[in-house]
Order: sequence, then structure tokens, then C-alpha cells
Amino acid sequence: MAEAGSEAPPAKERRSDGLERYRPLSLWWDTAPGALELRRGLPGDADVDVAIVGAGYTGLWTARSLAEADPTLRVVVLEAEVAGFGASGRNGGWCSALFAASDAKIARTHGDDAARRMRAAMRDTVDEVGRAAAEDGIDCHFAKGGTVVAARDAAQVARARTELAEARSSGVGEEDLCWLDADEARGRMGATRMLGATYTPHCAAIHPARLVRGLAGAVERRGVHVYEQTPVVSVEPGRGGHRPRVVTTRGTVRADVVVRATEAWTASIPGNHRTLVPVYSLMIATEPLDDGFWKDVGLAERETFSDHRHLVIYGQRTADGRLAFGGRGAPYHFGSSIRAGFDRDRSVHDELGRTLVDLFPGVAGARITHRWGGPIGVPRDWFSAVGLDRQTGIAWAGGYVGDGVSTTNLAGRTIADLVTGRSTDLVTLPWVGHRWPRWEPEPLRWLGVNAGLRTIVMADRSEGRRGRPSWIAAKMSRFLGG
Repeated sequence: MAEAGSEAPPAKERRSDGLERYRPLSLWWDTAPGALELRRGLPGDADVDVAIVGAGYTGLWTARSLAEADPTLRVVVLEAEVAGFGASGRNGGWCSALFAASDAKIARTHGDDAARRMRAAMRDTVDEVGRAAAEDGIDCHFAKGGTVVAARDAAQVARARTELAEARSSGVGEEDLCWLDADEARGRMGATRMLGATYTPHCAAIHPARLVRGLAGAVERRGVHVYEQTPVVSVEPGRGGHRPRVVTTRGTVRADVVVRATEAWTASIPGNHRTLVPVYSLMIATEPLDDGFWKDVGLAERETFSDHRHLVIYGQRTADGRLAFGGRGAPYHFGSSIRAGFDRDRSVHDELGRTLVDLFPGVAGARITHRWGGPIGVPRDWFSAVGLDRQTGIAWAGGYVGDGVSTTNLAGRTIADLVTGRSTDLVTLPWVGHRWPRWEPEPLRWLGVNAGLRTIVMADRSEGRRGRPSWIAAKMSRFLGG
């Protein structure tokens, strides 16, 4: 690793002033326990073994895995805001075995065995997140109740049946994904118009901010330095015998390896404007609901839930008895723009409220206490990736398309193996070394992404009226991870 040099001084100083302003970011930030302390920024130039850009799940799991693999490594994490500022502190709290690309897509490009191994790794990762959190004393409200995906009209039933048939042909057994008839489905989730549902046990509900803030503390206890309030200006690959470096507003960090763990914010790094596009996903949360409501609705094991429409929706029963519910539908903003004002969209939040009431009419009188949102990172080919370019010293992970709570853990462990040169099963998985095709330049990017969004919305409306699967949506699935 790096030769002896100036090591980054520890980020020990804390102050609580200023950090409370992050509470409105989400329900999760608002209900994170204790005083929120702000870590100091990078105090100046530094020389380290590994510099990680981004203190979300990807960056922190990577730091944790590196510290476990080799405690002598000098590792720093650089964060423009605070640990968990991005999707890691705002997501739906699904720690699932979902991978952005389908088994069929992986099999087409890498073979059936690769798809099987990727699926198995994702399933194992769900349990690994729970194990690691428990080991570090992080109470993230981990509850592995699985996922119920309702089928609420004839088109959704047909799509669910097709999904099951494809799963069986890929070797997925009943124990991993099964069909629930109407009565069985209602026994788990008392939603309206339940014709049936698919169910998988491979998902846990979590409290996202508890996990990410807990991870930040856990990596510090392992000797990693986490510097907040340290915006990165550029990431410069190693060339001509020079090591890569990260230029920040507070100093320059030289390292043997620089890990880009920036997900939706990747487009803000020079040279990466068309690498991932930031697409917004928004959420709402109710006040805590009474026992009478939960007796009717169920979700007794804190199952996460959705339905088989095309436009993604997702929800969970929180540990304190709320419904936290989200979905896509917000537009992509021209030029891959990310702004605080985009976190809230009245029309999308109102539609989420209507959809929640349609699912569970008993929630109609409940107060919506939180409305929030944030961007997720979407690659052009809808295929999550992790890798290390040894020539430039740049490592990367991301493109989770909203399924990153568990995938980030797998990414962190994989990067640690790549950096330390360990030959493990993880470094042979099909997403390792994957390179994303670049997104189109504007205005084609803006036109394409938003046209796709409108097409999906229209397909759901058509299916609701006609009861038949939309052929347009079926065609689009090839471009959306199918």
C-alpha cells in the first residue's frame, strides 16, 4: 500500500450545533435517537492507503470491510454533507435480495451459473447486514419479515404468474418465492382487492438512518477517519507513476486507491456527468397507527410490501407503528440536477397519499407527518456494478436503482477483497468489473427518461381499465433491468 507519509489526523472533534438542520431530511433522520453530532472536516492535505468519497452505505460498508480485512490500512471517508445525507438516510428501509438486473438479463450476458451465484450472494447479504449490525451494536430495527407483492387486478395476476414461471425456470424454488392465494395474501397484508400475491422471505425492514449513523460510528471505532463537511472538487486517476488523488475544498488526499461511492451524486464529479442519472423517489409517513388498524392490515412480521403495477411503490410497517410509503413518479430534472427543492413534490406526495388510502382505506383519517424524497442512481443499462481499475487506482460501486440497502454491503465487502487482493467468490460475481454505457447527452437524456416515466404511468392506467397486461410496458422491461 502507500509508503510512509503524512497520515490524516483523526476526526475526533464533534459539535452538535448545525446538525439538527438535517432532521427534516426524512422520517428516519427525524426519529434518529440522541443528539446528532457533526464530525469535523478534513483538516488539510493527507496521504493514506484508501480514500473513500461518500459516507453513505457504500462508503461505510467499504470502510468497515477494509478495516476488518487489514486493520493496518489508513482509510479515510470524505463526505460533502454528513454521513447518511443521501439515499442511505432517506430510503424505504428495504434490506432485500433484489438486484437491479433480473436473473434473465444476467444469464443472457454471463450465463446461468453466474445468475445463480449473484442471486445466492444477494440472499446471503440480507442476513449479513443483520449480523454485522448486531455485531456493532446498531439497533436499526432489523425485522426479516419478507416481502408481499400484491396482485390487485387481472393484469397484475398475469404478471405475477409470469414472474413465478420465470423464477422456476431459473431454479428458484417455492421456499424462495411463492404464490399466495387471496386468503393467504390477506392473512399477511389486508389490502383492498387482493386477488393474490407473491411472497419472498428474503427481505428485512430497517430504520435507514439508525443503520447509516451507526455504521459511521462503527468504522471510526475501527480506526477509520470520517470527515464530514468536506466537498470533493475532483477525483483524479493515477497516471504515469503518480497515485490517484481526491481534491476537496479543504485539502488534497493522495491514496493508493480512491473509491467512488457517490451513487446519485456521481454526475457532480467532473468526467462522470453521464455515468449515472439521478432519478427522484419520494416518500410519506403516517403518524403511529393504533392496534385496531394493524389488526385489519396485518403486516404482523413487519413485512415490506408493494404490488405488481409497473410504477414502483414500496412500503413498510415501522417499529413504532407507522406506515412509511414511497414510490417513483417524480420527473427527471434536466442536466442531472440535484436540488433540495426536488425532495418534495406536492403532486407526487399527494398521489402517494391517495395510493396508500386505496391500499388501506383505514388510513384515510391518519395524519401524514413526514414528506420527503431524494435521488437514486440509475445506470444506462440498469445493471449495478462494482470494480477496481488497478491502472488508475479508481474503484467504484453503485447503480443500485433504489435497491441498495443490502447491495451496498455486498459492494463494500467486494471492494475490500479487490483492494487487498484476496481471491474470493465475491470477486468472481458477474457485476464485478462491469462498465456502464454512458447516458445520452441532453436534451435526449431528459426527453428519454421522462418519456419512459410517462409511458409506465399510462401502462398502469390502461391495465386498470382493461385488465390486460400492457404490451408497451412489456417491451420497455428489456431496458429496465429485465
